[in-house]
Amino acid sequence: MLTKALLEDCIAAALGTGGDFAEVFVEDRMSNTLSMVGGRVDSSVSGREYGIGIRIMQGTNCVYAYTNDDTREGLLRVAKEAAEALPGVNGERRINLIKAGIPQVNLVRALPHTIDKQRKVALMTGAYQAAKEYDPIISQVSVRYFDEDQHVQIANSGGLLVEDRRVRTRTGITAIASKGAEKQSGMLAPGAHMGFDFYDKIDIDTYAREAARMASTMIHADYAPSGRMPVIIDNGFGGVIFHEACGHSLEATSVAKKTSVFADKLGEKIAADCVSAVDDGTIPNAWGSLNVDDEGHPTQRNLLIENGILKGYLIDMLNGRRMQAKATGSSRRQSYKFAPTSRMTNTFILAGPYTKEEIIANTEYGLLARYMGGGSVNTATGEFNFAVNEAYIVRNGKVMEPVRGASLIGKGAEILTRIDMVANNLLCGQGMCGSLSGSVPADVGQPTIRVSEITVGGRKGDK
Repeated sequence: MLTKALLEDCIAAALGTGGDFAEVFVEDRMSNTLSMVGGRVDSSVSGREYGIGIRIMQGTNCVYAYTNDDTREGLLRVAKEAAEALPGVNGERRINLIKAGIPQVNLVRALPHTIDKQRKVALMTGAYQAAKEYDPIISQVSVRYFDEDQHVQIANSGGLLVEDRRVRTRTGITAIASKGAEKQSGMLAPGAHMGFDFYDKIDIDTYAREAARMASTMIHADYAPSGRMPVIIDNGFGGVIFHEACGHSLEATSVAKKTSVFADKLGEKIAADCVSAVDDGTIPNAWGSLNVDDEGHPTQRNLLIENGILKGYLIDMLNGRRMQAKATGSSRRQSYKFAPTSRMTNTFILAGPYTKEEIIANTEYGLLARYMGGGSVNTATGEFNFAVNEAYIVRNGKVMEPVRGASLIGKGAEILTRIDMVANNLLCGQGMCGSLSGSVPADVGQPTIRVSEITVGGRKGDK
């Protein structure tokens, strides 16, 4: 990390041509990835990423530069060159940084670098065997272990100076079932803002067997019907629809530019009465949690929707200037190579009054989407198309035969108004979220919900 004196001089140089705000972001990240195919480790990659990002604002104009050169001469040169992109009057600024203590929400008890590689391989081998032995129809299993230890230092012309350490680990298991020329896969990847002690809290073999169960179930399934029908979206990874089709539209990245369907709608009804949603970066050790965001502000619990009413957006400093709104501790970036912007952390629909069983029992005919897959979203309109990795027909209030090849098609704003039942079984899943500032860890989640009507794409024809 850089000395206080060097940070102060770098910020002063960045403000030399008239910028009104400058920030320095220092990152030192160590990461490890192990991949296993067929029960054997086929790759092991360790790396270090180190660099400094310098951001300068002048009103709502912004310049960003980064470098690996942390010498005094190198940093001051980059800061001055970036400053020249913002026209203004040359002047001197005195910067006095005061180091601030930050709340340690995400405690780490077993740093990944202190764990022998053999223990990590043993964890992966156990997961491989649990998935491979689940059913003879499982033809291939791959396991990917990942951990990282990121140390950041953030300083700005407002006098802020903070340091934070982020430690994360995640293991993904993919199981493939084969029947003739057909193949179906199941994949789960639990993770947390924790060290290796995460694996004392979960049973990775249970996740491996669940991935294998998903694959072996879907290989025997018939194709899904198509048409408009009620859809029950299960908890956990079902929240990816809210995250993608609605959550991104609540980020100031699009709201400030008026390219979001939810721009200028604070206080208006945008969802059914039973829908409340939050983004909460303060949940201890959750995958998307942070002690401070990438602008150095403590993360917070941001209420987005309350009983169907739009209550707030996710706001970073630059877009907060454009919106004349306060930042919400929601600024994130993949690394020092990216300027920060508003992003989600742990985003989910809050629990409701029903049980999952009650929702199913109250559905005469429809689709149960148990696990969601990938898809595409137009963040300006909220239009989406998501694959369903595991689905079942619901008939006369009962879960019946599994079906495959289903997709959900619609608009986020419309889906929010058509949610008519919300269960009490809130669960979150882990993913990587991509946007303007790169790819960042994010939790997606919800209880089981029912959408009264949604377009289902399938190969079997109309129901």
